[in-house]
Amino acid sequence: MLEHKRMLIENLTGVNSSKLNYYLELKKRNEEIIKQNNRLEIIHQIVKDINIDMSIEDIINRTYSKLPLVLPCDFLGLSLLEQNVLCMTAVVPHHECLNKKLTSKSLLWQCIKEKRHCLYNFSGAEGTLQELCQCIKTGKDEIRSLATIPLFVRGKVIGVLVMGAKLHNAYTESELKFCCQLADQLAICIENSRLYEQVLRGKREWEETFAAVIDPIYLIDLNFNLVRSNNRKLPFVSGDSSSKNGADKCYQIIWGRNSKCSTCLLEEVVKTGQPAKRRVQASGYVLDVYYYPVFNSANEIYAVIHHIQDLTEKIKMEAQLIQSAKLAAIGEMAAGVAHELNSPMTVIIGTAQMLLREMGKGHPRAEFLNDIVNSGLRCKRIIQNLLTFSRQEQQPMGSTDINDMVHKVLSLTKYQINRSKITIKTQLEEELPLITANGHQIQQVLINLLLNARDALENVSRKKIIKISTGFKDGSKDRQQVWLTVEDNGEGIDEDKIDKIFNPFYTSKGASKGTGLGLSVSLGIAQAHRGTIEVDSTPGQGSIFKLVLPVYQS
Repeated sequence: MLEHKRMLIENLTGVNSSKLNYYLELKKRNEEIIKQNNRLEIIHQIVKDINIDMSIEDIINRTYSKLPLVLPCDFLGLSLLEQNVLCMTAVVPHHECLNKKLTSKSLLWQCIKEKRHCLYNFSGAEGTLQELCQCIKTGKDEIRSLATIPLFVRGKVIGVLVMGAKLHNAYTESELKFCCQLADQLAICIENSRLYEQVLRGKREWEETFAAVIDPIYLIDLNFNLVRSNNRKLPFVSGDSSSKNGADKCYQIIWGRNSKCSTCLLEEVVKTGQPAKRRVQASGYVLDVYYYPVFNSANEIYAVIHHIQDLTEKIKMEAQLIQSAKLAAIGEMAAGVAHELNSPMTVIIGTAQMLLREMGKGHPRAEFLNDIVNSGLRCKRIIQNLLTFSRQEQQPMGSTDINDMVHKVLSLTKYQINRSKITIKTQLEEELPLITANGHQIQQVLINLLLNARDALENVSRKKIIKISTGFKDGSKDRQQVWLTVEDNGEGIDEDKIDKIFNPFYTSKGASKGTGLGLSVSLGIAQAHRGTIEVDSTPGQGSIFKLVLPVYQS
């Protein structure tokens, strides 16, 4: 009876009820602790699985695969802020939402502006959810719960993590706290990934730039070991220019030497801390060699950049330009000399003709006077041709006789040809049609071809012959052509050089003998006349240059 009363009093006073609530609350707390530990374990696994070189899409996919173990999650998205533009950077599983830009009225922008997490529960497809992503659906069920958590890096919001579930009221404050912890870890991983990508991109751009430089560039340590190169090498050094084990000496790989170069400036650069330069001539090449010190974080030199620039072609071109300037000056002086000679030559011819008229043809000295007159007239024609050729003003096109141009050019170049003991043979078509051309330019082309033929015969021991011929190719009215060939039995041209002979400044002669401009200018003149220059050459036997020009119909 007393025990029953005691139990009744305890029940009435709520003692038993309090114990029951205590144990239930304890059990509930234990379950929360276990759940929280599981969540922390999931965060640890996610962060552990994420590598620094992993893309943002891979990070979100890896996170999405782990979340359902501790949290309802049917949608996971990441929206990053780039230059004040908010865009869905990574989405799973609804890839149709990828790269969608969000307006300033979206839920995510609201999360960024307020800098706090938000929970949303939807009874249907509200406009805000539709604007966030037009069709976030899984099967027939729509997303009913949504959590938006800002991502902070050094106190600055870089984006928003979006989590969605099909369940209504899927996220409580406890789940939201876990989401914030997850977001903090993901923000660090994402920022590390972005920084790694920037570093990787910068490294890749630098390496591509380094490799694209056509000049050899090397990084050399203070012990003359080749550390890095752009795999360019000097043309006169055989073998691989790249270092395979990082211990190859620079003088071996770069210069093909067995010992340090006597003119090396590496030690001077290390001593002074200033760049240095020297010019080197090796195997017929002219090189500018630069040395640049490389400093570490302690402002100490730990390596030297070795840059080599090949100036051979540049120096050749400078020499050719100087020679061209000399030739232009000689041409100008020749024109002045021709003018000066023209007047006394007129007096000589005139005086000889007057004496011849007074003496009469039967005079015993008349033959000498005839020689004076004829030689004077020949000199006057040469002077006139020289004056015509030296004119620099643009000459108009006109009716031109190719054969006449050949005779004029031969009168100008006869001395140079004869002193080289070369026999000139001509085979000119008698009835060639006239062409519309600039006669002075055609003479220039022919002179260039003749002088080149003379130079090709310089070292030939057999009888030296230059043959000049003209001809006519008949056809339809728009295909009639006149051609002029200059053929020699000289050294000929190698097959690999045929394609280069018309390049400006290309020459096989020394700088004192050729400028490399003659054939280039000649081809330009031929093309300006709607014609061309054809070449046929056999090394050791000779060359044939053929100028082909169209016959213009009036």
